[in-house]
Amino acid sequence: MASLIREWVGINTFASATQTKLLELLGKLKQENVNTLTILVMGKGGVGKSSTVNSIIGERAVSVNPFQSEAPTPFMVSRSRAGFTLNIIDTPGLIEGGYINDRALEIIKRFLLNKTIDVLLYVDRLDAYRVDNLDRQVVKAITDSFGKGIWNRAVVVLTHAQLSPPDGLPYEDFCFKRSGALLKVVRLGAGLKRRNKQDFALPVVLVENSGRCNKNENDEKVLPNGTAWIPDLVKTITEVVSNGSKSIFVDKKLIEGPNPNERGKLLIPLIFALQYFFVVKPIERAIGDDIEKESRPSWDN
Repeated sequence: MASLIREWVGINTFASATQTKLLELLGKLKQENVNTLTILVMGKGGVGKSSTVNSIIGERAVSVNPFQSEAPTPFMVSRSRAGFTLNIIDTPGLIEGGYINDRALEIIKRFLLNKTIDVLLYVDRLDAYRVDNLDRQVVKAITDSFGKGIWNRAVVVLTHAQLSPPDGLPYEDFCFKRSGALLKVVRLGAGLKRRNKQDFALPVVLVENSGRCNKNENDEKVLPNGTAWIPDLVKTITEVVSNGSKSIFVDKKLIEGPNPNERGKLLIPLIFALQYFFVVKPIERAIGDDIEKESRPSWDN
């Protein structure tokens, strides 16, 4: 289900410094003739996808309840400001019972039919200290659904970023190790070869959606390293939009994959050629030999 396009009033709830930065960034997109931006938010359940949508919009556009399961269907929030339209698509988690939720994935793909994905936000938690095969499966499921090119338009978002790292590890070091481990899994799950790493240089942004997030002297929400994270996230999104890669248009072929009948049609000429050289040609040669023998004069001894 998608919402109607509404005036983006939530931007007025941000600190003045944040508003100024956001409007400046959106103005740059408009200068590049980008008047509509569609962001797809995906990941496992319970990692903060819906909360991140609400933080970007600046209002409670998507229901968030830690004691209830996620909504079973995607939801698109659309907001407009000064001729610019922002669409953010929240999606259910891709894991159920320790496995990929194929039904949820299919619902997401059907929802996205005939839509264009400009940016993918792949969301996980900064305070999830390990990565495992389940993370790889989620990345592979996204790649199989939308192609490797989706990662050229992606930002890795790590939520719950206002934390104290374990064992007294410096904050920047912990963030580097955590993001590095996740990026390695993304490359493996997406099937990206070593030579493709530069082509798929995924940016990582830290996010803290809690109302208890620290603030700076300008009343902006900041991380322990002092970064005002909302402008930083939007800035990274605009950089992805302008990186020269193509947006992902979700058509029927992308969702369903190549038509097996169409693949068969491509093989027909090859099959005919093989039949001719290995079946028809030998028969013609044998018949020709027989005719030649019969046409020869026979001499009595």
